Amino acid sequence: MKVSLITVCRNAAPVIAGSVESVLAQTHPDIEYIIIDGASTDGTRQLLEGYRHAIAHFVSEPDQGIYDAMNKGLRAATGEVIGFVNAGDLLMTPETIAHVVDAFQRSHAEAVYGDIIMVDEHDIHKVHRTWLSGTYHRENFRRGWMPPHVGTFIRKSAYDRYGHFNTDLRIGADYEILLRFLYRHRIATVHLREVLVRFRLGGMSNGSLRHILKANREVRASWGINGLTAPPLLVTRKLWSKVLQFFH
Repeated sequence: MKVSLITVCRNAAPVIAGSVESVLAQTHPDIEYIIIDGASTDGTRQLLEGYRHAIAHFVSEPDQGIYDAMNKGLRAATGEVIGFVNAGDLLMTPETIAHVVDAFQRSHAEAVYGDIIMVDEHDIHKVHRTWLSGTYHRENFRRGWMPPHVGTFIRKSAYDRYGHFNTDLRIGADYEILLRFLYRHRIATVHLREVLVRFRLGGMSNGSLRHILKANREVRASWGINGLTAPPLLVTRKLWSKVLQFFH
């Protein structure tokens, strides 16, 4: 099974090498690695040139934001399964993708998600939170739940049927696409009970209060975009689920 892994980045020189190395260390033999760089000016592009032999598709050009860059990666992907490795994040072990592929082959699912650990922006060995995703139940979306996007792998056929990221959303398009695929269109989904990704904190939706509030507005908007009525207390429940991650 061919797996396309996509990394989007801009001015990520201090952290990009670790992400690339975690992909190149994978034991699964059929990985297509795609990197979309947003015209970095800090040496990221030059650093990535050293890995060109292992990158199937590399673009460095301006974009209209992170989800526009992700959509470029999706359009370039030819693998049966697609996953994202954010700049600065690390696949947990060299066997991570092999385990994901095994889960797809055993279950015939269209989406496989796992658990992630959230680590310090400056020290990847310092764990702040653990996101234990739990067994999949579609109705959990109504309780503020979602799988971690960075730990979710989806068949290309689902993207072909149901579309790419909604670039009208600036922070919450990862939530919207998972709501669209898993809740609205009910694609077959399974939980792989292991930590798949070391997720570095510091992204937009994990940053300032302004970004957090905007992300939660976009969470509610995602339901309307999909012709759905957002459940009462959705945002409150979603925030509470994040609080609980500190106690795992």
